[in-house]
Amino acid sequence: MSRAVRHSHKAQRLVVLNGRSGSAQASAGVVWLVGAGPGDPDLLTVKALRLLQSADVVVHDRLTPPAILALAGAGARMIDVGKRKSRHTLPQDDINRLLVALALDGLMVVRLKGGDPFLFGRGGEELAACVAAEVEAHVVPGVTAALAASAGAGAPLTHRGLAQAVTFVTGHAAGDAEPDLDWAALARPNQTTVVYMGLTTAAKIAGRLIAEGRAPSTPVVVVENASLPDERRLSTTLAGLGETVRGLDGPALLIIGEVAALAETLGAEHLSRREREGPAQREGEGLRSVGANLNHRTPSSSHSASLRGPLLLPTGEGKKRRGAR
Repeated sequence: MSRAVRHSHKAQRLVVLNGRSGSAQASAGVVWLVGAGPGDPDLLTVKALRLLQSADVVVHDRLTPPAILALAGAGARMIDVGKRKSRHTLPQDDINRLLVALALDGLMVVRLKGGDPFLFGRGGEELAACVAAEVEAHVVPGVTAALAASAGAGAPLTHRGLAQAVTFVTGHAAGDAEPDLDWAALARPNQTTVVYMGLTTAAKIAGRLIAEGRAPSTPVVVVENASLPDERRLSTTLAGLGETVRGLDGPALLIIGEVAALAETLGAEHLSRREREGPAQREGEGLRSVGANLNHRTPSSSHSASLRGPLLLPTGEGKKRRGAR
């Protein structure tokens, strides 16, 4: 069983780590906020791979695929701080504290975030926390899910004569409320609207856009698990969107606009070829071969894996480094 798979089966209980004892001063560490892309390991950037292989600690989301986690260096400690709607392993403030504490302990920290850190990823909050604590921090962009969903479906986000603009919005809202968006602007013609985290509010979003003048027949493509082997695409219209998303619970995007109709034509050959070939079986082999030849930085063996001050961490993941057996 692979290291990443074993990691995914660990219980998500919390323990308190008291940090290092003694007065020895650790050299300053660094935090890298790294975009993991939409899920396909081959869509990681070369820089993201190099940093992942060099990290002392990888702080990752719950939905990070095992194939990407498996690309981390053998000695890296893996910490799952995954969040899903209404279910958080660690609140965001504690994640911020954790990143700062690890860096102050002299470690090279990779905060691996799905998609791009600065697009609905709360990367700005984590960067601000590092800056406030005078911790060195850098951001590495990633392929956001909208780009992967668009490319896979054959539905360009902009297209001459159909869409001269594209807007990314979040469909997430507290409780049963609808998102606080500029509905009149989003309902204008000749543009594409991509909704992240919009499954639970899809019907409300469609209703508001129609009320503001968007045609009920406006094409929509719903893409679930973009770029992954189990990716699913459903074509519908604004009028039928609420019914179409019933039963979906995976990460999904809504691509709304006339370009969505191109998925039925530009994506047809791609879809038929994929069906003939069967589901994708990629597990990051291409990136592993690239990574084997990278001249990446090797972490110092003197780095400590301890923390400064008590912090709540998932059981086991914070107690020993990844190379321990």
